[in-house]
Amino acid sequence: MSQRNPEHFHVSSAVVLTSPAAADRLVETLAEMPNVEIHAAENGKIILVIEGRSSGEMGATLAAISGLPDVMAANMVFEHAENLEEV
Repeated sequence: MSQRNPEHFHVSSAVVLTSPAAADRLVETLAEMPNVEIHAAENGKIILVIEGRSSGEMGATLAAISGLPDVMAANMVFEHAENLEEV
């Protein structure tokens, strides 16, 4: 019998904090990143969703976001995974 790892689709929400003065510029930068979708931005708080094939892929995206200029903090809030064979 063949052992097969099913493919998964991961989605997570994250909150990014910046200064209100830098928020618009940072939102533009985040919106250009692959697999990142901005859902809200107000007073230096940015809510976004990250999609990927693995937790590691999403973690790498969050780490890249953390390293952007003007980012004070970037924290994953929620993660969910779906087996693509069941979707």
